[in-house]
Amino acid sequence: MLDKLEKHIKNHLPFLNESRFLIAISGGIDSVVLTYLCHKIGLKFSLVHCNFNLRGKESDGDEDFILQLAEDLDLEVFIENFDTEKYAKDNKRSIQMAARELRYAWFEELAEQLKFDYILTAHHADDNLETFLINFTRGTGLEGLTGIPEVNGKFVRPLLPFSRGDIKNYAKEYNIEWRDDSSNTSKKYLRNKLRYDVVPILKEINPSLLQSFQSTLNNLQDTTSIVDDSIDAFLNKTIESISDNEVKFKISDFKEVDNPKAYAYEVFKDFGFTEWNDVVDLLDAETGKLVLSQTHRLIKNREHLLLSGLNSEENKILYILETDKKTETPFGTLFFDEADAIFGKRTNLIHIDKEKLKYPLILRKWKEGDVFYPIGMSGKKKVSKYFKDEKLSLLDKENTWLLCSEDDIIWVVNRRADNRFKVIETTKQILKIELK
Repeated sequence: MLDKLEKHIKNHLPFLNESRFLIAISGGIDSVVLTYLCHKIGLKFSLVHCNFNLRGKESDGDEDFILQLAEDLDLEVFIENFDTEKYAKDNKRSIQMAARELRYAWFEELAEQLKFDYILTAHHADDNLETFLINFTRGTGLEGLTGIPEVNGKFVRPLLPFSRGDIKNYAKEYNIEWRDDSSNTSKKYLRNKLRYDVVPILKEINPSLLQSFQSTLNNLQDTTSIVDDSIDAFLNKTIESISDNEVKFKISDFKEVDNPKAYAYEVFKDFGFTEWNDVVDLLDAETGKLVLSQTHRLIKNREHLLLSGLNSEENKILYILETDKKTETPFGTLFFDEADAIFGKRTNLIHIDKEKLKYPLILRKWKEGDVFYPIGMSGKKKVSKYFKDEKLSLLDKENTWLLCSEDDIIWVVNRRADNRFKVIETTKQILKIELK
């Protein structure tokens, strides 16, 4: 197995020979064998272990075992303790999902801080098969059936070509000790139920199951490549614009394809959407209709679908003092400077009578009922009516801010100033406000 792994790294993962990486080690047979193999090859790495404090003395025993292993092999080791049950409760996660989130977040943080190039995990061919079956039983798209990626960002899984049997045989041949996790035998977890009840039957039917499965994965990955190329071409055509706040897609391009639902799934699957019939219904819905995921929303706006993240700035208020020369905002920087005269007319620049201001100025999102006196017009106007007349999309409205003096609007920022604060003949101090 050592020779095969060394050859696999040389042919497929050559960067590991020149890298400094972490090995995620639980104390179980897979990660312990990976540690011994990388040590014998002479690669440069340290160990990283999570104590999730879920199995009492058994968890502490795993930690002690890894500390001793690191000492025996003269390896650096990093260990972090987590209150996994509290995290799961606070974030409404299952214990398994909580442990996964904590583990991967810490690994990435540690690698970033200490300048490790990669993080190795000991996933192998049987893990790959089990993951495929889990996704298959729960329902998934093509991407859920293409297996665990061997390289995914900083994460590398060099044991994917090897089976659980290969790993056990190597451990026994070289008298390698490891720790058994009692939770790995509990059939209350779907993975374990598949491992002990389903996979043995499949291997009995086909003794070469893992080899056949790998061939299937290769075929599916080839198909995925074709799909990705097709979607890239579609996106190049259908995306009309991209800004900091939204991505705008042309609805007509979705309607031209034979299967709009399939294209919608491939385009929007990474943004948390699950109700695909609702997404497709947006194509013919009224303007303003939307579909929400936990992180994003998709809005119908006339001839377009607008994709944006959920707004976290809705209730934010910024205060601006008279002494402030600039203010950082979620949409840019506001600069404040006195001027001798008015030069130029631009939407991102206004000149106002400073003596009419009452500090601190307030920068906030607009709300229903807001009224202002648009410069160049007589009388007042509801901000909502102004938005309608300007034909602003829902996202444009939500990302519009107001600069106010107490309750009076000075500027619908980057759009229209208020007549009450304009510079007149008797103005003594002109304040220039510019958005950059």
